[in-house]
Amino acid sequence: MADVLELNGHSLKLEDIAQVARCNKKVRLDPSAEAFVERSASMVSSWAEQGRSIYGITTGFGDLASKAIEPGKSAQLQENLLKSHACGVGEPFPEDIVRAVMLLRINTLIRGFSGISLGALGQLVNFLNEGIHPVIPCQGSVGASGDLCPLSHLAITLLGLGEVTYRGKRMETAAAMDLAGYKPITLGPKEGLALNNGTTVMTGIASLVLWDAISTVKQADIAAALSLEALKGVPYAFDPRTHELRPHEGQRKVARNMLRLIQGSEIVEKHKSDRVQDAYSLRCVPQVHGASRDGLEYILQKINIEINSVTDNPLIFPAEGEAISGGNFHGQPIALAMDFFGIAMAEIGSISERRVARMVDHKLSGLPPFLVNESGLNSGFMIPQYVAAALVSENKVLAHPSSVDSIPTSANQEDHVSMGMFSSRKSLNILENVRNVLAVEMLTACQGIDFLSPLKPGAGAAAVYEHVRSRVPFIARDELMYPHIGSLQDMIRTGELTEVAEQACGPLE
Repeated sequence: MADVLELNGHSLKLEDIAQVARCNKKVRLDPSAEAFVERSASMVSSWAEQGRSIYGITTGFGDLASKAIEPGKSAQLQENLLKSHACGVGEPFPEDIVRAVMLLRINTLIRGFSGISLGALGQLVNFLNEGIHPVIPCQGSVGASGDLCPLSHLAITLLGLGEVTYRGKRMETAAAMDLAGYKPITLGPKEGLALNNGTTVMTGIASLVLWDAISTVKQADIAAALSLEALKGVPYAFDPRTHELRPHEGQRKVARNMLRLIQGSEIVEKHKSDRVQDAYSLRCVPQVHGASRDGLEYILQKINIEINSVTDNPLIFPAEGEAISGGNFHGQPIALAMDFFGIAMAEIGSISERRVARMVDHKLSGLPPFLVNESGLNSGFMIPQYVAAALVSENKVLAHPSSVDSIPTSANQEDHVSMGMFSSRKSLNILENVRNVLAVEMLTACQGIDFLSPLKPGAGAAAVYEHVRSRVPFIARDELMYPHIGSLQDMIRTGELTEVAEQACGPLE
């Protein structure tokens, strides 16, 4: 892996975003792309000097587009834009999201259709590489003229305004610039608009949450395999012949994963003649998990397009000498995709909780009530199932689509908005809830497997079981449960359980 990521606006990948956002990988501009940036900025400057009527360059913004602006006031116009629009509220985004946003903004501007100068763009690159992270409040975008409000909080820092985090401290931007040796920039004729207009924030969030979800769904298969073992499930529903007759790719992958994880299971072998089919939460794992995986593939397609797109307005076409006001800033593609994300991931949590509920119910599982000896005196795994149920119910509300809502802004000039920012923001909560539900399921399933000893699970499931048991003990009697759930949360977050399973049973899909 190269030490520095070179950006040209065309080839950014999800893995690159994760590396820059979370591993502090540095970036640089592709020299061959810089000529396009310079040509676009030069053309915008000449138009401003001529007084040519172009939206946001020699006019006001939004419903004020009919107001002409004198050429000599172009810098003030752009600065006023950023100051007035930087009015967000709520908690600031964490640094990994801020870094993803900075990266995506650089990647769209390097395309050379936005009219920004290399000087302004270079300042943003320097901030990202130096670790000067703008403080960006999480609320205030309706996702239509892009993420105007949060991007303005990013952009004002290039002028030495607002706040940043630097060297582990939150401080005034001017103080951080003094420490790092940078000077505030002066904005050119379209640079404020180039910096704050586009879908960058909602897409930055979406990119990181999708990256995490792709890891999480593999671990959902592992959790299901552990539960199948604990519930003495039968393997017939994973027969590849079934899935070739309904060849959804996600469904086929999950069925193969399940067979791989339980291969060689003494538990399954002993009990596979007990019945011909299981309850849906076990039997339909390929269909449910698989449909969610196919949903993530669709979302990945949309994000791959968006992270290499130009989404501000107006767009500058130097070859034709034109500026075109369009609607690439509208967040509908990401809003719909991330609403779909919420539904897809909520279903992963929903079916997981049903498996937990079966394991703690002795009438369904054949295991001790609530998976503990001396039940009555001990409550065992009763309340972890409550926790899973609570999180699943939260996700039912959060999965309601944001994109079906719209509220007019800018005196009805912007009369249909995407609400894409909230589609992305709530996906963070949905994913975290799902991870916690899976943590409860894995903890519960490992407890259930203990009651089936000396029979052993399949190789992949057994390896994960042993890894969990190396950090979380069998619960013989009631004790504090939250530290154990926390341990599973950590394992899921790092993805280590997938690595453990794959070492034992081969790659999971």
